[in-house]
Amino acid sequence: MAIPAYLEFIDFIAAGTTPDAVAQFRPSLEAQQRIAQLIERNQEDALSPEEKAELDHFKLEHILRMAKAKARLILSRGQ
Repeated sequence: MAIPAYLEFIDFIAAGTTPDAVAQFRPSLEAQQRIAQLIERNQEDALSPEEKAELDHFKLEHILRMAKAKARLILSRGQ
């Protein structure tokens, strides 16, 4: 089984960060591909319960996008 891609987000946040690091963060190509695969399989209603749980964890990605927007705002204000 593939390592859940959302673990990259958890590792990034747990390591501590700065507004600049948040604004610059990009998931690995492997994580991006895994997310795309899960979304496609979900649209086909073909996810296993484990895959469904993994996809549900990607709500964290939405939170990261919001954090990136806030980080860019902070950086633009010079705070």
